[in-house]
Amino acid sequence: MKVILANDGLAQSGIDLLKSEGFDILTTRVAQEQLANFINKNQITGLLVRSATEVDKKTINACPGLKLIGRGGAGMDNIDVKHAESKGIHVINTPEASSESVAELVFGHLFNGVRFLHDSNRNMPLDGDSMFKQMKKSYAGGIELRGKTLGIIGFGKIGQATAKMALALGMRVIFTDHHVTKTTVEIPFHDGRSVKFELQAMDLDVVLKQSDFVSLHVPAQEKYLIGKKELAKMKHGAGIINTSRGGVLDEVALVDALDSGHLSFAGLDVYESEPKPEIKILMNPKISLSPHIGASTIEAQERIGVELAQQVIKLLK
Repeated sequence: MKVILANDGLAQSGIDLLKSEGFDILTTRVAQEQLANFINKNQITGLLVRSATEVDKKTINACPGLKLIGRGGAGMDNIDVKHAESKGIHVINTPEASSESVAELVFGHLFNGVRFLHDSNRNMPLDGDSMFKQMKKSYAGGIELRGKTLGIIGFGKIGQATAKMALALGMRVIFTDHHVTKTTVEIPFHDGRSVKFELQAMDLDVVLKQSDFVSLHVPAQEKYLIGKKELAKMKHGAGIINTSRGGVLDEVALVDALDSGHLSFAGLDVYESEPKPEIKILMNPKISLSPHIGASTIEAQERIGVELAQQVIKLLK
C-alpha cells in the first residue's frame, strides 16, 4: 500500500478519494526538523503540503523513497522543484483550485479600503457610542469601484479570476504579464449566460500610471517588484493589494507612500516578515490586513483536496 503524508492537512474529500483508490493517508503534523525521519520511517511515497512545510534540497536528499511532492495551491516557492525533478520526483500543484477564493479576498480588501471598513471596525467598538456623529463624518468620503480602473500585475489563473470579478462590477481592467500578451476573459453568470472581454497586456509603467487600484498576482521574487520608484508612478490617492507573496512589495516604501498621502490605502494578505509582520504594518490605519488566508475557504480546500488526490492517483497508482 502506498502511503501519503498530508503534512499541512487535506480536505476530507481528497482523503476519501485517495482511500477509495487504496492509498493510506496520514495527516499527522510533523515538525520540519523531524520530517525526513518520519517520511523514511513510515515509508512515505507522496508528501502533500501547503505553505507551512518547507521541502528543501536537504529534505529531498534525505528521502530516497519519496516519489511525489504536491503543493495545495499555486505557489511553489517552499519546494525546491528543480532539485526534486532532478531526482525523478513528481512535483504537482493546484493552480486553479483557489483562484476564486483569492480573487474574492482581493475585493474584500478593496471594499474595505474604499469605504474605510478596516479602520471603522477597529474604532467603532471603542468610540462608536460616544463619537458616532464624528465617526460618521470622518468615514463619509468613500468612493465606488464601478467605473474605476483595476490594474493587475501577473495575469495567471488568479489574476484572471480577479479580472472577471472587476469586470462584473463594471470596472475597467488592464494588466501586465511576462507570458500573457492577449487573452479572452469570459464571465459566467448564474443562469448560464456569459460575457466575453478581449484584453491586451500593457507595460508595467502604463498599468501603474493608469490604475486607480493595483492588485499583485506574481510568484515569489528575488527582489522587490514594486518599490519606491514604482509606487511613485501610481496615481495620487490610488490603492494597492498584495495577496501573492511577501517580498514582492517593499513595505517600507509602502508605509512612506501611505503616510505621505500619495496612496490612500493598501490591502495585505502576505508580508515580508511573515509569520511576524512588522508593527508599522499592523498598526497602520490605512492598511487592511488578513493573515495569509487567500486560499482558505471551504470551497477552495475541497477543490484542492480533490485535485491533488486525482493527480496522486494518476501518477502513483
